[in-house]
Amino acid sequence: MSNIDLNRPPPNHKFSVAIDREETNDERKVRLFKDVALFLVAIAFVLRIAWLCYSTLTSPTWAPEEKKWAMSVISAAAGGIIGYLVRR
Repeated sequence: MSNIDLNRPPPNHKFSVAIDREETNDERKVRLFKDVALFLVAIAFVLRIAWLCYSTLTSPTWAPEEKKWAMSVISAAAGGIIGYLVRR
């Protein structure tokens, strides 16, 4: 086993020291609950917007300007989803 003098590291070498705190079981539960709650709220929000756009497009009473707006929102959402999936 070789010893390395941290006051004089070997050429072309760097060193770092990190101190990380361990997550307790209760903290993990709270974090997971917050993540799931946020995910469910986001899904509900996106589904509500999609339903609003769909009902706007299929309704004969809405004006063409509103239908163009709804198509733009649906196109932007589809582009965002495709971009997210392609990037992965």
